[in-house]
Parts: sequence; structure tokens; C-alpha cells
Amino acid sequence: MLPVDEFARLLTTIPDEKFHRQGVLDFMHGHKVDPESLAPYLFFSAEHYTRNLIHKTPLFELIAICWDIGQKSPIHNHCNQECWMAAPMGKVQVHNFKLVRKDPATHFCALEPSTHFVIDPDSPQQVDPSEPIHLVANPSSFGARAVTLHVYSKPYSTCEVYDLKARRYEVVALVNTSEYGALLNPDFQVEKVAV
Repeated sequence: MLPVDEFARLLTTIPDEKFHRQGVLDFMHGHKVDPESLAPYLFFSAEHYTRNLIHKTPLFELIAICWDIGQKSPIHNHCNQECWMAAPMGKVQVHNFKLVRKDPATHFCALEPSTHFVIDPDSPQQVDPSEPIHLVANPSSFGARAVTLHVYSKPYSTCEVYDLKARRYEVVALVNTSEYGALLNPDFQVEKVAV
């Protein structure tokens, strides 16, 4: 197992032409992160999951997302950016959705549930660019907190968030809870976790 800082350094050695779906997924299968090395980046909140930036280059960003029991993301996409996910701690479930119809003029959207899978320490996954709409959940039935590592290429600052019931979507700015181990809003109620 690698310390997360070494994992990030090795990601920077992947040539641009190999920083693609299978190349990065193969890397993640062959390079597991030592959960103890994540300690500086782990902030949990009872309110919602947290996004914690570990490393960023023009080609990619590496983010640790901390999930308390029962937390989930909204249904979202990554605005045509590639994404790979690993779970060095706990496990999460990913639910994919198929876009049936979308109207940018009115922000109408119709989605259908599609595939789903679990990410655990032995099974990193990637977001399928042909079906990029999904949500990530740490259901109460899993019974433990989880931490997922996300590699996004290229870094991005907004995503589309979908409301299944209202059949609408909107573009939402992404906000990090911490960057490089430092909280961005010291008033935000988080629990710093030792592994």
C-alpha cells in the first residue's frame, strides 16, 4: 500500500496520452492507498459529505470524499470530464441513470435508473462516459463511514445536478471543504478523524 502523497506523485508520472479510461483504472487497481496516510485530509460532517482536495495539476485533481453513514450525493454528472473512484475505507454504492430527454432552454430533464455497483477497497471503478449521470451513496445498511478517492481529469468547478421528481436540472458550483489538509471555512462543523 502507498501513502496517498506517493499515490498522487505517481499519478503525475502517467503521460497525458495514457491518462485515459483504462490507463488510470489499471493504475488504481495496481496502487492501493494506505488509509492511515489519508488522516490529514479526513473531515466528516453530520450535515453532508465533504470534498477534500489532496492534489491538483492542470491534468487532474485528486479528492477525498468523506461519507458519514447514510449520506449520499445528489444525482449529478461531471460535465464531460473523466472520473475514477476508489474506496480505501469502507464501501459505497454507485447508481447510474440514463438520460432520456433534456431541454437546455427550460432545464427540463427525464432520467431512468440504470446500472449500479459497489466500490470497496478491492474494486476501483470509473464513470462511464457514455452514461455519466450517477449518484454515490453510503447507505445505512453498510453500517460504517466511508472515504472515496476521486481522480477527475481535467479538474472542473461545476456539474449538472438533477432533480428526479421535479424533472429539472441545474448547473451547480462545486465547493471543497478542505484543500491540502486545511479547512476552507473554519466555522463549518466537521469532525477531524484519526485513522
